[in-house]
Amino acid sequence: MDTIPIIEFDPSPTAVLEPSRIISPIDIPPHAVLCFFHEVVSKLVSMHRARQIWTLRSEIGTHPVYELIVNEKPVVVFQPGVGAPLSAAFLEEVIALGCRKFIACGGAGVLDPSIAVGHILVPTSAVRDEGTSYHYLPPGREVSADPQAVLAIQSTLDQHHVPYLLIKTWTTDAIYRETQDKVQLRKSEGCLAVEMEASAFFAVSQFRQVQFGQILYGGDDVSAEDWDSRDWDSHTSIREKLFWLAADACLRL
Repeated sequence: MDTIPIIEFDPSPTAVLEPSRIISPIDIPPHAVLCFFHEVVSKLVSMHRARQIWTLRSEIGTHPVYELIVNEKPVVVFQPGVGAPLSAAFLEEVIALGCRKFIACGGAGVLDPSIAVGHILVPTSAVRDEGTSYHYLPPGREVSADPQAVLAIQSTLDQHHVPYLLIKTWTTDAIYRETQDKVQLRKSEGCLAVEMEASAFFAVSQFRQVQFGQILYGGDDVSAEDWDSRDWDSHTSIREKLFWLAADACLRL
């Protein structure tokens, strides 16, 4: 028995609580965008562009799953919560419903102050400083994004002439434990951003054999001694633009 429970990986393909046993597939498009921006999803609903087709539930309430038409094709969109455990669970449930191709869009803290607020970041790998991924893949320091998903994102950004960086990101469970030493350690291994879900998303998608990529934008600055919010979550136009780029990229998969 390992002394640290989180590295006791069990490769069994089925669990006691298996999504496919409790959720039956529905008539749902294969493409889905996980949009962390609640105001963007709310706007789509208020404009009657999104039609609710399912409801995800947790103790904090309901998370509707919507369908909308993008470039004459149906795309699923939902807000996946915050943090690796909940977001990974909702991803599992939407996979069980029948979706197979995913792009997430969200924000991230930056570890390099030269990365401006709103600059697009495309993770190609993530440091696994969260717990969820260790239940899906053997212990390891990093996990990679799906290469085809990264290429789809790059193709979309290039076509729209949007500057971006391909990056390694640091996924953490504890936003209030991003200490100076930890920040310096992550910077030394090449991380340019920090967020709470990417490594779990990449692990779940590998385990379930679906395609998954993520687009982030530079948000708050955690690179210095004092945190700088940079009003990162008030840039509505950037967040809305990122959603449409994510939907475009998703449809390329």
